[in-house]
Amino acid sequence: MSRTVADRCLALAGIFQAVEAVHEVAQSGTVPPERIRPLLDSLFVIDAESTAEVYGGVSGLQPGLSAVVARLSGNTGREGLAVTRHVITLIHLAGKLRHRPELVETLRDGIEAARGQLAYFGDVTHETVLAALATLYQKTVSTLSPRVMVQGDPAVLARPEHQNLIRALLLAGIRSAILWHQSGGRRWQLLLRRRAFQEAADSLLATVA
Repeated sequence: MSRTVADRCLALAGIFQAVEAVHEVAQSGTVPPERIRPLLDSLFVIDAESTAEVYGGVSGLQPGLSAVVARLSGNTGREGLAVTRHVITLIHLAGKLRHRPELVETLRDGIEAARGQLAYFGDVTHETVLAALATLYQKTVSTLSPRVMVQGDPAVLARPEHQNLIRALLLAGIRSAILWHQSGGRRWQLLLRRRAFQEAADSLLATVA
């Protein structure tokens, strides 16, 4: 798999798209299915030839690419800062996860089990598939620190189906964060190479406009 700025930008867009979807679910309990399918599907893509292929193409990451342009501008308000903090947290947690082979093995086994459920129900957003992914997140990423603390509407966050969706999306965000590292991404680049990522995101958006 290539390690270009465009590859890193796509992986970063995947993280931003996952985190923004988490925030939306936490506030309203809903998120457009077309925005989360590429993220959840990416959990089951193992041997892709390109970063774009992991997400089924660039078009599925349009919201995330737009977020890269907006959030790295530095003028995004309180909500934007919260999203960016969670993105950085997921990148940090993915780094910790890489050094825990037993958790990585648990993830692999859990994804394969969820793949069987996906084949049976035929929909990555089916409640049973989401519940399996949420449980996998709890068994692995949630055991690491810092834990991702999601703020939102208490009535929304109290519902198990919303909790499962949020955890499944956070797991997808971790998948993108691992891909970010594999493609050469590092946390310091978010400070020192913001312009490069914004330009790459603009170029990628132009290809699907």
